[in-house]
Amino acid sequence: MILLVQVIGALYGMLAVIFGAFGAHALKKSFSEAQLSSFETGVKYQMYHAIVLLVIGFNFGFNTTLETNIAYCFIIGTFLFSFSIYGLCLSDSKGKKLKILGPITPIGGLFLVVGWGLLLYSFIAEVI
Repeated sequence: MILLVQVIGALYGMLAVIFGAFGAHALKKSFSEAQLSSFETGVKYQMYHAIVLLVIGFNFGFNTTLETNIAYCFIIGTFLFSFSIYGLCLSDSKGKKLKILGPITPIGGLFLVVGWGLLLYSFIAEVI
């Protein structure tokens, strides 16, 4: 599990840099300001959670279900949240917005919130 979390964290980080550069250069011409802003939000959240995955990948032993669930929440949440935003922005710029992706973004966000909540709980449980 440790290696999986580290690999996905590094992959998400690398893709965030690539997508950020792609958005700043290639998409600037075909995206509206609102689309570009949304795309950048996806990139930012992806990078934030790539870093979190790397931190927990190097600090957790993944000996408990709680630690494993935290990692899965961040992995799944980042994928659903950021990649649904990318799909929405790209499809909207082509005039064929994939509306099915709309409800996926908040589900991804919910996974991220749960991941952060579980992480907070793990810290509080250590103190108590």
